[in-house]
Amino acid sequence: MAQQWDVVIVGAGTTGMVAAIFASRRGARVLLLESAADIGGTLHISGGNMSAAGTKLQKGKNIADSVQEHYDDVMRICHNTADPKIVRLAVEHAADTFDWLTDSGMPLDPVCPQYNNGAHEPYLIKRYAWGPEYGKSIYKALVPMFFAEVTSGGVTLKLSTRVTGLIQDPRTRAVTGVRTKSADGVALDYHGQNILVATGGYAASPQMVARIHGTPLYSNGSMPEARGEGIEMIESVGGYLRGGDYFHCNFGVVLNDYDYPSKTIGRVVTMPEVRQPWEIYVDSRGNRFLPEDEPSVDKRERALVALPDKRYWVVFDGAILKEAPPVMERWSREQVTAALGNHPMFLKANSLAELAAQAGMDAPTLEASVKAYNDNLKGTDPLGRKHRPRPIGSGPFYAIRQHATIIVSTAGITVDGDLRVVDRQGRPIPNLYAAGEVIGSVATMGDAAANGMLVTPALTFGRLLGDRMLKWEKQRAAAE
Repeated sequence: MAQQWDVVIVGAGTTGMVAAIFASRRGARVLLLESAADIGGTLHISGGNMSAAGTKLQKGKNIADSVQEHYDDVMRICHNTADPKIVRLAVEHAADTFDWLTDSGMPLDPVCPQYNNGAHEPYLIKRYAWGPEYGKSIYKALVPMFFAEVTSGGVTLKLSTRVTGLIQDPRTRAVTGVRTKSADGVALDYHGQNILVATGGYAASPQMVARIHGTPLYSNGSMPEARGEGIEMIESVGGYLRGGDYFHCNFGVVLNDYDYPSKTIGRVVTMPEVRQPWEIYVDSRGNRFLPEDEPSVDKRERALVALPDKRYWVVFDGAILKEAPPVMERWSREQVTAALGNHPMFLKANSLAELAAQAGMDAPTLEASVKAYNDNLKGTDPLGRKHRPRPIGSGPFYAIRQHATIIVSTAGITVDGDLRVVDRQGRPIPNLYAAGEVIGSVATMGDAAANGMLVTPALTFGRLLGDRMLKWEKQRAAAE
């Protein structure tokens, strides 16, 4: 097609929808391409967690906060591993984004704002918020605004249209368009003055997870479209990936089987503020690898990431099964008991040596770990654990397998402070921008998880790109 668009956006998710809204409001002719059959991307499954400093919500509850305090908190949580310029860009404009959404009708959970939700390290100030329907709350606030721009003619939306590559001028390095294929197999090229890739990440691609991180994709909790295609097409025109040496995950879930990626069926309660541990956690050889009552989410997750296979066993005995609170989140004691010995992730044995054989652990190592734990119950635990209600004494013995899983992409495409894609020499690739999960959580959270620093930046960067960063010629005579 010969038609020239002011803005071509690849991906109608959190970033793409917002960029389209604001670019259209500025008078741009916007083409939005989406490989799925619906808009919204990860907002359909996201927790929709947001964080911002200086919001109307905070002011209404007399909470003093500042951009600098938000920035410092993020960098503290991620140990200064995030991109300072990208974090600064996000937090400086986060309150405007947050207030825009709430002024547009997005409801909030009445308990907000909070320091955290228990899943990540807490902020020092209450700035963390979410809607009653989580990501759906954001989605429902955006949809009327988005389709108003579609109705006005400013945004042309094409669903079930996969972008297969970028068109690049070999002389200038400028990206001038995209190649597409529709669901019925029709291939078309579209040209634009600005190309924004907002396709999401690679967290649904076992091949890309293995290539980037060298680890299996144990479970797929992401959108099926998160195959890393946006990353690969940007790499093909000179962009590059950063953050592959980081791997951010949760502290483990229980899977249905060993056919990876497998379905998640539950998780052991590993948050000591919810349930203090009675069990011990051991790696694939049988060694304990952290104090099981470690209060820091970040330290627990880092300990798991350090394990070569990023999985571990929760080990206990019959007395603990009977006396302790149920070990599985939202499972009854009866459900746990029924699974033990009858599911590949729930083992049961009469001796530690037999348990180790079933789990593939080294029997002497597991036996030594249990003995050291028991021998020090009246003294100091070798790893510093405080809560030790009883020994792991006599059989039967049990073990539950936990696997590290991801729902977002840690690594991502490198961009500058204006969200322009850059090459390895730091030179912007003309006309090419990237934002959202395609730039990786490494950009805004480094090697850790900071509350609200995925969704809020994705929204904020879409707003900034559409409102001011994307540039186009006002004269369209040649294109009309």
